[in-house]
Amino acid sequence: MSPEAGGFTPFSINTGLVFWTLLVFLILFGLLWKFGWPAILESVEKRERRIQQQLAEAERARAEAAALLEQHKKLLAGGKAEAQEILAKAKQLAEKEREALLAKARQEYDGLLARARKEIDAEKEKALLALRQEAVELSLAAASKLLEAKLDSETDRRLVTEYLATIERRQ
Repeated sequence: MSPEAGGFTPFSINTGLVFWTLLVFLILFGLLWKFGWPAILESVEKRERRIQQQLAEAERARAEAAALLEQHKKLLAGGKAEAQEILAKAKQLAEKEREALLAKARQEYDGLLARARKEIDAEKEKALLALRQEAVELSLAAASKLLEAKLDSETDRRLVTEYLATIERRQ
């Protein structure tokens, strides 16, 4: 079949086919416009609302996170201040305790020193008394050798004690 004979070529137009194609297209377009397009628009609008909702939730979450971060920073700052306050109180308490312990140690030291002085004075008095008694005994022994007679020991002791007392008063 040749194109001159009225046969079909790729460039030839078949009006019946074009008519039916346009008619089917318009019917399909009308059906889609009436039934498909609202469903497509509804699903697109639902998707758009869901995306807007998710964006709003994300913004709320971001704002909440920022608020929590700020609150956390304030708590940390307050915690630092509180820790410094506790540390200052602990230092003051330690200083008071140290001063109390030093005062107690000084008091104990003064008490020990006073007791030691009293004991030294008492021992000194005992030693002086023993020395006097020894001096009386030696004096009596020397006097009795000189006199070669044994005198009454009580009377002799009294005389020597009186003599030593007069010597102490002179000094």
